[in-house]
Amino acid sequence: MIRKHIIFYGDVQGVGFRWRARHAASLHDCTGWCRNEWDGSVTMEIQGTEEAIDQVILAVEAGRYVQIQNMDVKTIPLEEHEYGFRTE
Repeated sequence: MIRKHIIFYGDVQGVGFRWRARHAASLHDCTGWCRNEWDGSVTMEIQGTEEAIDQVILAVEAGRYVQIQNMDVKTIPLEEHEYGFRTE
């Protein structure tokens, strides 16, 4: 298990990004959260296996209008008592 803090840049707001992230995270047993930022980016913290996190990102990126141009990714400490994936 790992946890990542990711900031997504590009066409990521107003295109179903957070809904897709929540849905994909539940399918791949990941926990965490994501939220829109004032600058047009989306911040996500996601916890799961490396493969599951990759699958969530691929599912989000497959969205019809989502265009991820860049990502800032950091590995951060696990949240031991987190359940589910929420959007803020």
